[in-house]
Amino acid sequence: MSVKRRVTIALIAEQAGVSVPTVSKVVNGRPEVAPDTRRRVERLLHEHGYRRRTGQGDGPVGLVDLVFAEIESPWAMEIIRGAETAAREAEAAVVVSVLHTHSGPGRDWLDRIAARRTDGVVLVASRLTRRQHGQLLARSIPFVIVDPEGEPAPDVASVGATNWHGGLAATRHLLELGHRRIGMIGGPPEMLCSRARIDGYRAALETAGVPVDPELIRYGDFLVNSGHLFGKEFLELPDPPTAIFAGSDMQAFGVFEAARRAGLRVPDDLSVVGFDDLPLARSAWPPLTTVRQPLEEMAALATRMALDISRGETPETRRVELATDLLIRDSTVAPRPR
Repeated sequence: MSVKRRVTIALIAEQAGVSVPTVSKVVNGRPEVAPDTRRRVERLLHEHGYRRRTGQGDGPVGLVDLVFAEIESPWAMEIIRGAETAAREAEAAVVVSVLHTHSGPGRDWLDRIAARRTDGVVLVASRLTRRQHGQLLARSIPFVIVDPEGEPAPDVASVGATNWHGGLAATRHLLELGHRRIGMIGGPPEMLCSRARIDGYRAALETAGVPVDPELIRYGDFLVNSGHLFGKEFLELPDPPTAIFAGSDMQAFGVFEAARRAGLRVPDDLSVVGFDDLPLARSAWPPLTTVRQPLEEMAALATRMALDISRGETPETRRVELATDLLIRDSTVAPRPR
């Protein structure tokens, strides 16, 4: 009967044809390893499911890394606030970094994280390749994704919101007011949350017996400029919409500006609904009807999950979706007769 060998750095070194110190450098994010050697060692670490073992006296370092793909929207501050609240409760600090890409962390970033032995990583709106997933696991870096860009692997912990339900509620509200020409400005089509919000919009229209008009659907980037651009395009149509559901509050503010420049008033001439419930939504004029997604709570939960995993605890569920709520304010009314 064969006996399965325990996975150790020595075993990885033997199979990779390198020294034990070289494998140790890869595991701990040290830079002085040739790229080809690093890739070979990382592949073996992933294949064997190696986990870095802490020695006696090692323990939490009191550090959580919060990683954004982009940080151009005020919603990032809500995420940071939630992560800091949860980290403070655990007597930890938060380090914020920006990748400037949705394709996940690169090797240099992974090496820096491993070198400072962070307790956990919270990735915001990112997509992990199988290789990046394996690199994080090989370095024993626990991670949780907030609002994952794509469908996360079954073993990846993630926290999101009920985006489909939010899109349904926003569109249903406009339908109940009497609107039938409703424009939709989503986010990037590859993002899971954007697709879910648009699917909710479609479902509300179909349930009400209102045909889905492809001419009234646009894909933006969740920022003000795309709301302004596509809001302008909608309002220049021969039969413009009487209401617009924007997939983010920032896009809704862009629609406000498009309406103003077209000489229209919100909500008298055009009803507008956003998504997020940023603090700006309450102070805008008119105050914005929007779908609240609990950004602070999402970030706080993800941070707690990452810290729990770092202590060896297994989450009760790896996929969490927090509830969204429609908040009706002054930017939506019944359409004027035409």
